[in-house]
Amino acid sequence: MAHIFIRERSLQFVMIQIAKIQKRLNKVGIGILVLTLITASAHIYMGFQLDEALHTLFLLNGLGYLALLTAFFLFQHSLVRWVLLGYTSLTIMLWFLLSGPVAGSIDPFDLVVKTVEGALVILLFIDGRRNRNRFTR
Repeated sequence: MAHIFIRERSLQFVMIQIAKIQKRLNKVGIGILVLTLITASAHIYMGFQLDEALHTLFLLNGLGYLALLTAFFLFQHSLVRWVLLGYTSLTIMLWFLLSGPVAGSIDPFDLVVKTVEGALVILLFIDGRRNRNRFTR
């Protein structure tokens, strides 16, 4: 009898998580999903380039994006949004400081990834404004 109760509670938990994810899948949420997957993939790709000096940091950065994306869709808390926004902004700033224009050459791949990250920051701001307005009405 107890195993049926546990199974029902597990199913209920899964259904709640699916409902949370569906609530996030509007146009802005899909944009956040796609842009985060692109930037995570780019960083993971760079993480596997062993000739890249910072390959370990790239790999960890990509995995961090995936973890934050998961948290963004499962836990609908503004803190997760702000952490993802700050993480993305920090990634852009570190690119400027560690490589990018400071190194004297700009790779087109880098520009594409930084453009994606900039668009991600904008969508996260839009999502934050939408959710703040939803609770103040």
